[in-house]
Amino acid sequence: MPAVEIFTTRWCPYCNAAKALLTRKGVRFTEIDVSGDWDGRQKMIKRANGRTTVPQIFIGNIHVGGSEELHALERAGKLDPMINGEGLAP
Repeated sequence: MPAVEIFTTRWCPYCNAAKALLTRKGVRFTEIDVSGDWDGRQKMIKRANGRTTVPQIFIGNIHVGGSEELHALERAGKLDPMINGEGLAP
């Protein structure tokens, strides 16, 4: 299973929704709280190709995007293969 990372802030309902979906699916993830962390937020923005909103979610080396994109993958039946490492480059 590839590493899953999610950049969040404490007050973000979309972050909570994304974490809840991952938790329901039994996915272990690393949460990186960028609340008040300027350096952490800058790293997130760079890694997310300029996106400044939270959450920003990464599965392995793939930038998924935010909560809406994560939920869209789930609805399309594409999230499970991703979290199982299917089709992801090493």
